Amino acid sequence: MSVQTDSKELIAERAAKELFPSSVVNLGIGIPTLVAKYADLDKVYLHTENGMLGVKDIESEEEIDPSLVNAGKLPIGENIGASYFDSAESFAMIRGGHIDIAILGALQVDGQCNIANWAIPGQNILGVGGAMDLLAGVKKVIITTNHTDKKGKSKIVSSCTFPVSAVRKLDILITDLALFENQNNRLVVTELMPGVTLEEVKAKTEASFDVSDQLISHKEV
Repeated sequence: MSVQTDSKELIAERAAKELFPSSVVNLGIGIPTLVAKYADLDKVYLHTENGMLGVKDIESEEEIDPSLVNAGKLPIGENIGASYFDSAESFAMIRGGHIDIAILGALQVDGQCNIANWAIPGQNILGVGGAMDLLAGVKKVIITTNHTDKKGKSKIVSSCTFPVSAVRKLDILITDLALFENQNNRLVVTELMPGVTLEEVKAKTEASFDVSDQLISHKEV
């Protein structure tokens, strides 16, 4: 693993390692969009719910096409062989089980592996968007988020206080501190990010979690 100084880039780079060959991967808004920088696009196919398969990262301003954007309205590149379709067909792909992996952000994740990623009580929202469809329709769910919010409060909570996005639970949670797996609907930490100690993870996590017997710890370079 190369060492990133930006926590979001670190999370995205680690998430890319969870993608398996020939998988179709939906990238959500925020940190997930950064995964396009690190994914092997000769082996995986990146999908955006507003209607494109074959997304790639933009490496220079010359590549920007104002008509090509992701669900978050940010510019995206088109890989060789990319295809386009309308939103209805895109959601048919999701609901029909044709998307292998969804990489999504989260506002909260709880100790039972539930996900809240679309609404904060008391704040105006436009709607749940594609979160419910993705959680219901994909084969594997990877959540990417900073471990704490801007005030330093844990986003890995005992029980979600924000509206839960779906009954579907996460498979993998990747933060700037650690990687957790869902084992029997309980969070199990299996890997620490470079320079992070288990004591730090425990101190910054509200939810209870188990520790893998094969815990991987990366030394800071």
